Amino acid sequence: MSINIQRQIQRTTVSLINYHFVFCPQYCRKIFNIQGVEDRFKELTIAGCNKQGIEILALECHIDHVHIFVSVLPAMSVPNIMKQIKVCTSLQLRKEFPQLNAMPSLWTRNYFVSTACNVSSETITQGIREFTPADIVQDEPTR
Repeated sequence: MSINIQRQIQRTTVSLINYHFVFCPQYCRKIFNIQGVEDRFKELTIAGCNKQGIEILALECHIDHVHIFVSVLPAMSVPNIMKQIKVCTSLQLRKEFPQLNAMPSLWTRNYFVSTACNVSSETITQGIREFTPADIVQDEPTR
């Protein structure tokens, strides 16, 4: 898969800001094993990101975590990007898949983020496809 990385041009800025996020459901539960959750998660994420002006360059779901590679404008903060994705997907997925309501929270508060320049974007996209669940540190349950 080849992705089209382009500078974003606005009235006062020209930017190329790409982030690679990895995040998990609470306690790394295997929510994407539930029939339809992965497809619906992707639909909701794409719609929510489009609404906020976040361009998705790559999006992959594994059994217990998500990789998303995005291009954003300089005014967007990393925590707000992650909050937008988690909030818009959590509420709707819980409405549509009642078995997810058994979890106190759908997503963990933690996430991994790294920046990427144009040179490494293809490498990140390939890495997203090859990433295994054993590569991610799991959250400890809180009491």
